[in-house]
Amino acid sequence: MNSLGMANNGGSSIELALVAVAAAVAKANEHGLKVSVAMVDQGGHLVAFARVEGTPWHSIDLAIDKARTSASFGLPSSTLGEMLDHACERVRMNLMMRPEIVAMGGALPVRNDGQLLGALGVSGASEEQDTLCAVAGCDALAEKINQNSTEDKIHVG
Repeated sequence: MNSLGMANNGGSSIELALVAVAAAVAKANEHGLKVSVAMVDQGGHLVAFARVEGTPWHSIDLAIDKARTSASFGLPSSTLGEMLDHACERVRMNLMMRPEIVAMGGALPVRNDGQLLGALGVSGASEEQDTLCAVAGCDALAEKINQNSTEDKIHVG
């Protein structure tokens, strides 16, 4: 097993993470977006990262923190934001005071048979555009793993 929790028949953790990151960057380039992209494992540890040239520096930490938020909660980062919109003030205030929790769109968890493997986070464009890039990255990762294995079936969210 690699750090993304998958059998090595799909590649190493870094190779697999780079597939997701590269696909997210390709989608950003296709749409003329300036984004940073981060892939973390299930523990929130950075596995791969890329930044489109010209992307604002603040998007670096936001992409990583979105991915960590998604991995930590096992939810798309936008879902946490929606949940916080309906939470009581105490919950909302305490969670949002945590410096690395980013409850806005752009990160998706990656699962294998229900088990959380990690998450891909994107930042630099709108929430919708960041999510579009994250979906492209996760889809590419799922395709890579699923073509190399009859056992590992990766899906997003």
